[in-house]
Amino acid sequence: MSTPHVVVVMGVAGTGKTTIGPLLAAQLGVPYAEGDDFHPPANIAKMSAGTPLTDDDRWPWLDAIGAWAHGRAGLGGVVSSSALKRAYRDRLRAAAPGVVFVHLTGDRALIEDRMSHRQGHFMPTALLDSQFATLQPLGADEAGVAVDVTGSPEEISERAFAALGRLDQ
Repeated sequence: MSTPHVVVVMGVAGTGKTTIGPLLAAQLGVPYAEGDDFHPPANIAKMSAGTPLTDDDRWPWLDAIGAWAHGRAGLGGVVSSSALKRAYRDRLRAAAPGVVFVHLTGDRALIEDRMSHRQGHFMPTALLDSQFATLQPLGADEAGVAVDVTGSPEEISERAFAALGRLDQ
């Protein structure tokens, strides 16, 4: 990529945002921010209890991510965020107009299997159906790429890096 974009690694829970984000950031030579760290404690408590977040729960979280992305404008960075709805991505773009998205996509069975093997994460597999029900894939008018999550983290990260490079062509 010719200019340092701020990249949001998005997708449903279990697609590997927290794994792929840092790998992609390293390839791009920019810092990584873990989107879950921007959640207020009440959001973490809700999700830990198996309760899906509402839009009202998500707005302060998205605003915090957007503020981080805005602060990285022109410098580049990678941040993870489910960004499942177009309205959520619009809110992030309102704060950081140059942001681009890497949508990690995959088969539900693969994602559920990966989630079931995670250690110490607050998001239960029970919320996966609500995540898929909420998901609105990137629109043709949205700056970003979809990247399949089959294979190793390094393979996925390399596909994401290559796809982002094609955005600048």
